[in-house]
Amino acid sequence: MLASLKRLIPKKFRKEKTVIPLVRLQGVIQAGGSQFRPALNLANVEDMLEKAFGRKSAPAVAIAINSPGGSPVQSRAIFHRIRGLAREKEKKVIVFVEDVAASGGYLIALSGDEIIADPTSIVGSIGVISGGFGFPELLKKIGVERRVYTSGENKSVLDPFQPEKQSDIDHLRSLQNEVHRVFIDMVRERRGDKLSDSPDLFTGLFWTGETGLALGLVDGIGDMMVELRKRYGETVEVEKIGAPRGFLGRFISSGKGGAGIGAGFAAGLAETAEDRAWWSRYGL
Repeated sequence: MLASLKRLIPKKFRKEKTVIPLVRLQGVIQAGGSQFRPALNLANVEDMLEKAFGRKSAPAVAIAINSPGGSPVQSRAIFHRIRGLAREKEKKVIVFVEDVAASGGYLIALSGDEIIADPTSIVGSIGVISGGFGFPELLKKIGVERRVYTSGENKSVLDPFQPEKQSDIDHLRSLQNEVHRVFIDMVRERRGDKLSDSPDLFTGLFWTGETGLALGLVDGIGDMMVELRKRYGETVEVEKIGAPRGFLGRFISSGKGGAGIGAGFAAGLAETAEDRAWWSRYGL
């Protein structure tokens, strides 16, 4: 009733509040995902981004990032989607770093016209990493013979059950260097003259938000609501743009969980352990 009456008042006499849509991007960045491990990727966040940028009256969109990194492809896809929508809808993008925006998480943060961090946030880690395990000696001890047949001399590159080859390592490092160069170019393009000349900037090191400010990786230190009030007044409101309810939520609410959830429980534990490894690199 009140809302209907308010619409009858001429707009110039209304006391309008500024509403800023907020999209939270959280988690390890990777394609796919599961009901136990929702992934941060373009497919899973695109609808939220389009909804947020579709708010015609909003002068800006706030993006809250909490990610230790992951897929460079998905990181760049999210970055480009945010920048594309910002240009199309003529919206300012303000990124707020929560616990961590590192590696691919920081790459996404570059989509912001401004990056605001907490003094204790973790930012940076501008580098590329690959990891794995090797088991050739274990196979010998337990009497297992590894048999590999390929068509193409390099099809078994980096096989964890065979001894490392220097040529394989060199090839992997060449790929990493290419991806690293793309990452560095994006940082330089987006941060420009704000960057310091620290020799450690692109070595993969990471820092607190406070040091990140001195290095030029972020634009300010602050709290989301305090910063938004500075820009848009005391009456500013945040509209949280949520994701559609996922498969797991629908499955449980339908009463059909049971064996389906139980069957995936072990896989869920393994996925959780893998995610924890990403976060633990930054002490989280």
